Amino acid sequence: MAPNAANDEAPGQSATRGDSVKGSGVLEDAQSLWQELRELSHDRFRLAALETQRAGDSLVSMIMAGVMVAVLLIGAWLGLLAAAVLWLVEHGVVASSAILLAVVFNLLLSLILCAVIRRKSRYLQFPATLRTLRPRPPERRDQEKS
Repeated sequence: MAPNAANDEAPGQSATRGDSVKGSGVLEDAQSLWQELRELSHDRFRLAALETQRAGDSLVSMIMAGVMVAVLLIGAWLGLLAAAVLWLVEHGVVASSAILLAVVFNLLLSLILCAVIRRKSRYLQFPATLRTLRPRPPERRDQEKS
């Protein structure tokens, strides 16, 4: 009976060892997958944080430029009024031309600041985060696998 008992134990032991090896492989794969998921989530949150910072910087720049535009437009309006008054009083004296040049300069500077606001407004929409959240088209996935 001893030889049969030894043969009975051997298959049971090898099956147990095989199951534990398979089980640990699945466990390692699950842990690896979990770790990759955590890293991917961390990368996405980091990207969102960086874009939030960039959007905040853009918003501050836009607000500052907007305030400057408002001040310059008020100055242009006052300059235009002063030029009109001087023109009426003096009928074309050089002083009114100088005031009109100041108005034109203020208006040009206002246009430049409006362009800055328009350019900075793109970053308020989180373009890179939105790109990463969109699913990739199938043909793009096939190219990356090759």
